[in-house]
Amino acid sequence: MNDDLLESIDGGIATLTLNRPSARNALTPQMMTGLTEALPRLAADTTVRVVVLTGAGNAFCAGGDVKRFAEASDSDPSEKTFDEKVHDLRSRMEVSRVLHEMPKPTLAVIPGAAAGAGLSLALACDLRIAVDNAKLTTAFSRIGLSGDFGGSYFMTYLVGVAMARELYFTGKVLSGREAHEIGLVNRVVTTDALPGAAEDYASELSALPTIALGYMKRNLNVAVRGVLSDVLDSEAIHMIRTFETEDHKAAAKAFVQKQNPEFRGR
Repeated sequence: MNDDLLESIDGGIATLTLNRPSARNALTPQMMTGLTEALPRLAADTTVRVVVLTGAGNAFCAGGDVKRFAEASDSDPSEKTFDEKVHDLRSRMEVSRVLHEMPKPTLAVIPGAAAGAGLSLALACDLRIAVDNAKLTTAFSRIGLSGDFGGSYFMTYLVGVAMARELYFTGKVLSGREAHEIGLVNRVVTTDALPGAAEDYASELSALPTIALGYMKRNLNVAVRGVLSDVLDSEAIHMIRTFETEDHKAAAKAFVQKQNPEFRGR
């Protein structure tokens, strides 16, 4: 871990904080290295039941460092080939896949601006909570770029083809409340309410049956890209696996006894 990315774990909730508030948490190589290391580790840690991604200060993440892009366009000292550059970027973009596919819930807490690759990272998470005056934008068209970190994939299945194209083509800025209205974020709150609401949201998720949620994610991901027979196959396999978990067996007994279940992620 490094100063650009902070990590904390409390009560089964792992929080990764993008930590460059003076630059609206614009991405750095150090930040990406930290995410690349932390996310697979947290995904494999059975004591972690929810992963929260957020930004320090009053922003989530402004995306790439445009100032650095401009400097690089004037004189690029890199001797890497086109294919090497593509490989390097594709490797960094794995963080979006891990957020999307890890077998536990991922929650983006958006305290302010989320733009470009920063918005893509928020969309890669399973769920999003944002302040009502946050500014969310794809931003890529404004600087002549096509987009990365899976944003075009996530945006399309969250809001539909036509809306996704409009938001990508125009770079329209949405407030947190507008993003909530079109289904881009799940919950919206005031700035003052965000810390408590985000903590409650993460706690709510951590109290659920983690193993079952992991299999639910697999089923839902298959549903997005597969045909019905693929979804039925996935659901059958994962339903039988969850029947065998301690969480299911305890919850079934609690249901019969008219008690609230207590899930332990096993």
